[in-house]
Amino acid sequence: MMRIDAHHHVWRLSRADYGWLTPERGPIYRDFGLADLMPHLAAAAIEGTILVQAAPTEAETAFMLDVAKGSELVRGVVGWIDFDAADAAARIDAIADRELLVGLRPMVQDIADDDWLLRPELAAPLEAMVRHDLVFDALALPRHLPRLVQLVDRYPDLQFVLDHFGKPQLATGDIAAWKTDIASLALRSNVVCKLSGLATEAAPNWQVADLREAVDHGLACFGPQRMLWGSDWPVVNLAGGYAQWFAAAETLLADLSSEARAAIFGGNAARVYLSSRGRPTSRK
Repeated sequence: MMRIDAHHHVWRLSRADYGWLTPERGPIYRDFGLADLMPHLAAAAIEGTILVQAAPTEAETAFMLDVAKGSELVRGVVGWIDFDAADAAARIDAIADRELLVGLRPMVQDIADDDWLLRPELAAPLEAMVRHDLVFDALALPRHLPRLVQLVDRYPDLQFVLDHFGKPQLATGDIAAWKTDIASLALRSNVVCKLSGLATEAAPNWQVADLREAVDHGLACFGPQRMLWGSDWPVVNLAGGYAQWFAAAETLLADLSSEARAAIFGGNAARVYLSSRGRPTSRK
C-alpha cells in the first residue's frame, strides 16, 4: 500500500498572496518547493502526497495545479475558490475539469464570522462539490466544531476532512470542550480526521506524551479507518520539523496493527481523496 503524506504545502513568496506568512514566521519565511520536500519523503518511505492550499486566492489553486501537473509525486490538490462569490458554484464547475483537483478548503480559521459555515449562500457551491466528488477540507478551530457538525448534517453526501484534528489547544491543555465536539463530529460517517498540525498546537519543545491524550481520543472516536496522516510541511518546521513529527506519529500509533497503520499512513488518503479524482495509486 502506498504511503501518502495527506497534507503539505509549497509556496513562492513572490506570489504575494500569503497574508499570514510574514517575516515573523522565521524559518518558514522563504520559498518552499517539492525539491525541498523530497528528502523528507524519501526518509519516511512516502511515495505520494496531497498538496494543500496556503493562500485564499484562486491564483493559488492554479499555481498548485501547475506544480502538481509537473510531478508524479503529487497525487491530488486541495485548492481554494471564493465561496462568497455570487457565481461560486459556476467557478467550481469550471475548475472541476482539472482532474488533479481533489478538494477545496476555505480558510475558516481566518474568517471573522464564526457562523460563516452556516451561511445559506454556501448551499450552491457545496452542492457543486458533491456533483464533482470534491472533498471539503475544514481548516477550523475548536470554536467552529459545533457549527461544522451542523454543516456536515446538512450535506450527508459531501466528504469532509477535519484538518489538524480541529487544532486542540494542546499548549494550554484546555481540550475538554474539544473532546466533546470531536466525539460528536465522529458520529457523522462522512467526516474523517487528519492527523496533522498537532506539533504546532503543542507547547515549545513538545514531547510525544504531550500529544498522546488528543491522539488517543481521536483514535477512539474516529478509529484507524477514518484517520489520515499529514506532515503540514513546511509549517511543521516551526515545531521540530518533518522527521520529528513523523517519528512521533509512528510512536503514537505503534500499538495499532500493521494494517491499521498502513491505512492511516496512506490507504485512507487514497480512499478519501483519490478514489474518483487525482492520480491513481495502484501499481501496474
